[in-house]
Amino acid sequence: MSSRECPAAVLFDMDGTLVDTEDLWWDACVEVADGLGSPLGEADREALFGLSVEDAALHITAALDTTGGPGARAVEAMLTEAFTDRLGNGVTTLPGAVALLEALFAAGIPAGLVSASPRPVVDLVLETVGGHRFRLSVAAGDSARNKPAPDPYLAAAARLGVDPAACVAIEDSPTGVASARSAGCAVIVVGPSGAVSGVTAVPTLESVDVPLLRRLVSRAPL
Repeated sequence: MSSRECPAAVLFDMDGTLVDTEDLWWDACVEVADGLGSPLGEADREALFGLSVEDAALHITAALDTTGGPGARAVEAMLTEAFTDRLGNGVTTLPGAVALLEALFAAGIPAGLVSASPRPVVDLVLETVGGHRFRLSVAAGDSARNKPAPDPYLAAAARLGVDPAACVAIEDSPTGVASARSAGCAVIVVGPSGAVSGVTAVPTLESVDVPLLRRLVSRAPL
């Protein structure tokens, strides 16, 4: 196959895309917010969906009386600790994740992990998914800005030595989709995030295969 027929790389989001961690993340946010005397509601759950730990900390501290209270950096540390504690009990890969990664390996297509989560969280999850399945991983702090800025995807493409426009990013949140699109990647959004113009939506990773990825980067009709 020619390079035009195959993605230069497939770049995966982690939480909610490869592994079922969204409820664990929400529980961590609730624990931290409750401990600070600022309980969260369902509207907060939607607002926190797909946010980096930095932005989640800002969301939580915005509702606090900041006089004498912890700053956003302290809340970031609390969130990371609460989340990693939960991940320590194990995480579940989402349907189709392992099969897709194996298909990419068989086709010689590099896979990268591009997460808004901190490095300790990413490394814990890689133990479950299998770090050997990825050519590289990008975590919070590995680029100048986190999602929704394009920096994480641009950093992954640069480290792989490929053009972002020749890559497919797989995401599950509006924040991640914005990051990947602004980097120039073709994008697949997984799950119930809703239709987005110019983005291919699928219910699960079971609907993603190498022929679909090839069509996306070649701009052939789907």
